[in-house]
Amino acid sequence: MTTQTVDFKVPSRDELSTEGQALYDGIHKAFGKVPNLYAYIGKSANTLGAYLAFQQAQAKGSFKAKEREAVFLAVSQVNNCRYCQSVHTVVGKMNGLSEEETLEIRQGRHSDPRLNAIVALAKEVTETKGRPNAATLENFFAQGFDEAALIDLIALVVDKTLANYVHNITQIEIDWPLAKEI
Repeated sequence: MTTQTVDFKVPSRDELSTEGQALYDGIHKAFGKVPNLYAYIGKSANTLGAYLAFQQAQAKGSFKAKEREAVFLAVSQVNNCRYCQSVHTVVGKMNGLSEEETLEIRQGRHSDPRLNAIVALAKEVTETKGRPNAATLENFFAQGFDEAALIDLIALVVDKTLANYVHNITQIEIDWPLAKEI
């Protein structure tokens, strides 16, 4: 369901505040481009700065890049965010996931028990608004994860939910190869 009547536009660098331009330049330097979603979030330099810092901090958390990408794919599927499904299919493959694995993860499963526990919990946390069932939590802990990992997983869900909601509201152009539909 979409009731969008506002035509949201990706801002150019010059349309951002001085602080937003500095963040834009940093992203461009790091990635060689500024993805449309980051550019749009840059309309609030405060939010973009906090978002980037939050993402950098989570890279030091309990999960490897491939596992973080699995969380992002699972959450983006639940939230039906085509932009983030597309981004994290590309980045997931850069971090060791196959195309087939990205599709499995988006369906809420993976053949590896550890990755499956991460995906199942991320999916369920998103679907239930933070009220996963006991069996899903028990399976997560049975894979060797501790309560710090649980908090890190919740943080990753929050991270991706922000991006999902921004895109779902704005429907800005997807500037990545489009992920396959499932």
